[in-house]
Amino acid sequence: MTTTNLEARLVEIVRADPNLMHVLTTVRALDLPDWRLVSGAVYQAVWNARTGRPAGYGVKDYDLAYFDGSDLSYEAEDVVIKRVAAAFDAPLRSQVEVRNQARVHLWHSTKFGGYYSALTNTDEALTRFVAPCFAVGVRLEEDGEITVAAPFGLEDVFNLTIRPTPDRAVAKDWDRIIEKAKARWPELNVVQV
Repeated sequence: MTTTNLEARLVEIVRADPNLMHVLTTVRALDLPDWRLVSGAVYQAVWNARTGRPAGYGVKDYDLAYFDGSDLSYEAEDVVIKRVAAAFDAPLRSQVEVRNQARVHLWHSTKFGGYYSALTNTDEALTRFVAPCFAVGVRLEEDGEITVAAPFGLEDVFNLTIRPTPDRAVAKDWDRIIEKAKARWPELNVVQV
């Protein structure tokens, strides 16, 4: 399939998932700067569609990334975290995890080790994810279109392939990441380094 076809298929899968659409619609109304729903809930929706599992299977959270460089304090991010939480009922209230990508460089080294330079936008964050298949984000635009960001393409996502991101150190917890993913989707193909 071509990149355009994979993006169209991803959009179909997202639109068919009621929770994903609810999250996207709710977040769009909050008008956060440079936001995307990224990673797990997005690529796992594809894996579920490809393996015949129901929508939402295996999804533990919904990673909401936004970029606001006007105030890099945790207090400013916490205001957004609380605002987003207030927009949802349980269980989504506790499942939507919000992070200001403009702040990641302030805490990343402490939590994960290694140098992490400041980002300039939300989509740039995807280039630093530990696996190309994880590096996918979607946004519901004002006109109802769903836009896709996938700096490494969507082939690995649709081929159920996990490999380390090129030109990035392998994540310290790579084996744990693989073990957790394979426990839920044993069909996954893992490319070891």
